[in-house]
Amino acid sequence: MSILEIVAAAFGLIAVALNVRQHILCWPTGLVQVALYVVVFWEAKLYSDLVLHLVYVVLQLYGWYHWLHGGADQGPLRTSAIGWRRAAAWMLLALAGTLGWGALMARFTDAAVPYPDAFILAASLVAQWLMVEKVVESWVFWLIIDVVAVWVYWQKALYPTVALYAVFLGLAAAGWVTWRRALVRESPPRLSPGPT
Repeated sequence: MSILEIVAAAFGLIAVALNVRQHILCWPTGLVQVALYVVVFWEAKLYSDLVLHLVYVVLQLYGWYHWLHGGADQGPLRTSAIGWRRAAAWMLLALAGTLGWGALMARFTDAAVPYPDAFILAASLVAQWLMVEKVVESWVFWLIIDVVAVWVYWQKALYPTVALYAVFLGLAAAGWVTWRRALVRESPPRLSPGPT
């Protein structure tokens, strides 16, 4: 456990709490978190997480812009849903990425837990992309990822990060509920059929 890990975990907690509320400051706060975790994961030899957080740096910047200007008429982005079929297709993509990246990590690195770590990478890329797009189902991905992450980080004695991801589980559940409510609130009213 290091001071750097504790600070990174604190920024992560703040970023996800802001994300649940769909507050735009989730992106710059998350940017600080992911930059700090690049160092933490390098020291822990969790290379898939390291790569993931390097990609997150770019996605944090893009998400920040996209939430502000990705909606209609370049206005704020609205909450959306993709449905379970498309979510299942994204999960298959994450699983394929897990197998491919995990095999590379197992063969060419001294990665501590190559396949679970690869799952965190692949599924998190999917979840983060869906988050950037403000898709409600992104929270389902985060719930699954958080369970796997708690186990991986426990194995590596990254206890502040374990605690962070345990809290993330609760925040992901809250995010699912909050974003579903926002989806209903932001959806255009349905026209009722006229008299028959």
